[in-house]
Amino acid sequence: MSQFRSAHAAAESWRDAVASCIRELESKPAGSNLGFVYVTDAFADDLDAIVTMLRERTGVADWVGTVGIGICANGIEYHSLPAISVLVGEVPGDGFRIFGTVRGNLGSFEQANAGWIEKTGSRFAIVHGDPRNSKVPALIERLAEEINDGFVVGGLTSSRGAYAQVAGGVTEGGLSGVLFAPEVAVATTLTQGCAPFGAMHEVTECERNVLIELDGKPALDVFFDEIGEELARDIERAANFIGAALPVAGSDRRDFLVRNLVGADRDRKLLAIGERVEKGRQVQFCRRDPESAERDLRTMLGELKERLPGAPGGAVYYSCLGRGAHMFGPESRELKIIREELGNIPLAGFFCNGEISHNRLYGYTGVLTVFL
Repeated sequence: MSQFRSAHAAAESWRDAVASCIRELESKPAGSNLGFVYVTDAFADDLDAIVTMLRERTGVADWVGTVGIGICANGIEYHSLPAISVLVGEVPGDGFRIFGTVRGNLGSFEQANAGWIEKTGSRFAIVHGDPRNSKVPALIERLAEEINDGFVVGGLTSSRGAYAQVAGGVTEGGLSGVLFAPEVAVATTLTQGCAPFGAMHEVTECERNVLIELDGKPALDVFFDEIGEELARDIERAANFIGAALPVAGSDRRDFLVRNLVGADRDRKLLAIGERVEKGRQVQFCRRDPESAERDLRTMLGELKERLPGAPGGAVYYSCLGRGAHMFGPESRELKIIREELGNIPLAGFFCNGEISHNRLYGYTGVLTVFL
């Protein structure tokens, strides 16, 4: 079983925040050799110095992490404050491997890591991606294939400043993270933040990300029929809390990708969404719903507990920027629900520009991974 210890702090000075975390980490597992670090974007420019100080003062050499407009700890969220959340743990020496930034294709990644993946049979990775790189979704899918058709989890950096990532050193611009061997036992799960409504529709005509016809009818007419006359009069307002849900084929629980509505043409009755689609694809509309989001979160945590052999040694949590205080209200309610259900386990994470689970990029979800 992997053992972890977490720490978090908010302070005007990054040095004060790191010093506070280091004091909390004095009781870390004796063999701690891997650390996760997440900082709010107030400290984005200081991330290299933060990692250097953590490495020197804790003795933990290998770190991964990134920047978030908000970050997560056990039972608490930090939004728009200068803050740090860290998680350190003891992982078998050859049980993990950090990889640096992949920006365009996996050529350099394969050259550096294929031998280790083959030797260990690695099928799991925790990654951080740069939302400015349009190739990241394809890189996520390819990475999952490369690790024996395995599982990739993580999130896209969110920042009002630098989009820094940590993968050994500080980097940016693509996908980076850490691979794990099967001897590092984990369990991972996802919770949705949107509730589908209305009928399931077939895309019968489209162009790239523009829905032209649904079920043989003008797409915008179908959309207006489902959201009602009042919202149809103000489509910009509707787009603030209604999206398109694209079902994931073969999912073991009702799974869907939520994509934003990005435009409408009333004259030609077209509806554009934030994802390319093809004819024959299924689509349903969904709304951001705090009550259903909390219900799904608790259901997810309950199902996870049934799968676990005992209390987790530690956890990382990646939640959408649209969740947290925006969906669950103030006072860190989302993270408090996790603590209520799983107990006082070491946890770190951040609020993302997109969440990664299995081999794809999600929105308005929470992705939880626990180390066993």
